[in-house]
Amino acid sequence: MATGIRLRIMRLLVAINLVILSRLSQYSANAAVSIRLAGGDYPFLKNASAAPPVATDFDYIIVGGGTAGCPLAATLSLNYSVLLLERGNTPYGNPDIESAANFGKLISNIQGNTWFSPVQSFQSQDGVFNRRARVLGGGSSINAGFYSRASDDYVSRAGWDAGMVASAYEWVESVVAFFPRLQQWQTAVRDALLEVGVGPDNGRTYKHASGTKVGGSIFDEAGKRHTAADLLQFANPNNITVLLFANVHRILFAPPVPGSPPRAIGVVFSDVLGFQHQASLRQVEGSEVILAAGAIGSPHLLMTSGIGDADVLGPLGIPIVVNLTGVGKDMADNPANAIYVPSPNPVEVSLIETVGITNFGSFIETASGSQASLSQVGSLGIMAPWFRSEELVVKYAEALNNLPVRTQQILGQAGVILQKVDGPSSKGNLTLNQSNIEDNPLVQFNYFSEPEDLYTCIESTRMVKQILETEAMRNYTYTTLPETILNNAELVGNLIPTRLDVDTLSEWCRNTVITIWHYHGGCGVGTVVDNEHRIIGAVGIRVIDGSTFNSSPGTNPQATVMMLGRYMGLKIHQDRQRAVR
Repeated sequence: MATGIRLRIMRLLVAINLVILSRLSQYSANAAVSIRLAGGDYPFLKNASAAPPVATDFDYIIVGGGTAGCPLAATLSLNYSVLLLERGNTPYGNPDIESAANFGKLISNIQGNTWFSPVQSFQSQDGVFNRRARVLGGGSSINAGFYSRASDDYVSRAGWDAGMVASAYEWVESVVAFFPRLQQWQTAVRDALLEVGVGPDNGRTYKHASGTKVGGSIFDEAGKRHTAADLLQFANPNNITVLLFANVHRILFAPPVPGSPPRAIGVVFSDVLGFQHQASLRQVEGSEVILAAGAIGSPHLLMTSGIGDADVLGPLGIPIVVNLTGVGKDMADNPANAIYVPSPNPVEVSLIETVGITNFGSFIETASGSQASLSQVGSLGIMAPWFRSEELVVKYAEALNNLPVRTQQILGQAGVILQKVDGPSSKGNLTLNQSNIEDNPLVQFNYFSEPEDLYTCIESTRMVKQILETEAMRNYTYTTLPETILNNAELVGNLIPTRLDVDTLSEWCRNTVITIWHYHGGCGVGTVVDNEHRIIGAVGIRVIDGSTFNSSPGTNPQATVMMLGRYMGLKIHQDRQRAVR
């Protein structure tokens, strides 16, 4: 009998090993393709499944190969050993990422939650569908590409060195920023903004100032995306390792020493096969774990590692390392509302290029063509947030796809004008999912909970109405909408409201709110990190990403997040050099 049991166990182990080898070979083939497609320029890209169970002696372990993590890793690697852990794949060779024409397809997939999907969807507690990046380059690999710096006032309020900031922006721009060639729709909206008084005309500029401007783009003239991952070309290849498909579960801390703050010493992460690995810092002064996992990932990882509100983490069975009540607080997402503008004349396919920066706290932006008509994304804002579901969105998309081809063409010949609230003033919070603390956390942004945000939306919507009535837009708006559009517009997006009184527009703003993925907060400066982005009450751990922002910088935060990675990398260099002296 014992022999029979042993045989069955051996057969079971053989079967398990065969399954694992099969999965490993399939995964390795996919990952090898991705790494080859990086052009061979990044020999330091590796599969997390190929990492040893324990890796040691890194000066810096950076969690998150995103918009901040890539420039930070590249900068630190010039003189120090760096391990960069990215939970997704490389962006290179993925046409949905690399081509501007595929943006709508990329971002409208609300069901993309596999290891290989560059976009991870989540629905906030407000009911608004949102996206997280799961790809090297982070949000810069999946966004609409607009590139614009923070205002001088923002830089001053953040306490940053203006000269270093300017230099860091220029370093980023040498690789990823371009000026678009304005075509008919974008030109018309720019002229319309000036016609309704959103001045002065600031021309083409990366700078942020009131008025109308043509900003930069991370898409070049051929429509090819450039991302924060491109900044890894500046890394020292001998000092950096980038592990793809590395999902970090928790931060490791040294055994407590009475009278001393907790010290981070490494992280635990898993690969795509589910195997766990450990990475550890060199035991020298200055070595650090740096979180650059974004406004969702960084506060989430702090909480699962025992840094957060003890009254919240304790009942979940999480040992408390540092009691910081600010973790996950002051989460914000700039509320946006999109107005679908069908055109009687052809328009180009364009993403965000023109922006009006108003004097009442809003940004008015535009895109055009079949993708920008929000044929799929737009339906997310048609129904009120509390009614939104994956099933309904899929039904809207199916109904649109079932329309006659000519009807789809008429609906797709359109633009969209978005208003986005600056700031915003409305704040929410992030909490752990109690059923599984490692699942996507629960996030509530409380859109329009502050009256000033709602006022801004109302005024912006009224201004969009004025824009549509300008001489500049005369060739791109209908005097009377055809029945084909009237009967099917609800499958595509929201038309401009016919009534503009406060009550009507208040309801309209709340019911049509969407995100344009500029959420931030959760690890605020002064409540969670100090001015050098070090975790308050701990040693050897920082947070460097958009979770530390109190408000979103500029009209789009990506330029400033990339700048911050470079800026803080240089600051850390300087601090360590001073310490040696």
